[in-house]
Amino acid sequence: MFTLMHIIYILQCPFIIQGDGMNINLGVPYEATIKKIIEKGYAGNQTEVIRQAILAYERMLEEEELELVHKAVELEMEEIKSGRIKNYSLDEIKKIYDM
Repeated sequence: MFTLMHIIYILQCPFIIQGDGMNINLGVPYEATIKKIIEKGYAGNQTEVIRQAILAYERMLEEEELELVHKAVELEMEEIKSGRIKNYSLDEIKKIYDM
């Protein structure tokens, strides 16, 4: 499995787009990391390493987003329970919006 550092190293490299595909110039330290990953059997080739890193990064971002939403909901619920935010019934909301 990749560490977060591996993912960041791979994703922070410069991308050069040539034609229909991408030619990625990673540099020596990143290429060495990819080589180690392949040698350990975590991936079959360089493309697979980069694809796995991108998918892992995407999952990490989705988890962070979900965590932020949960925190926001928790904070909002604390505000409601403490009385700092007024609760409205459905009937009150209908009256406010003339429904």
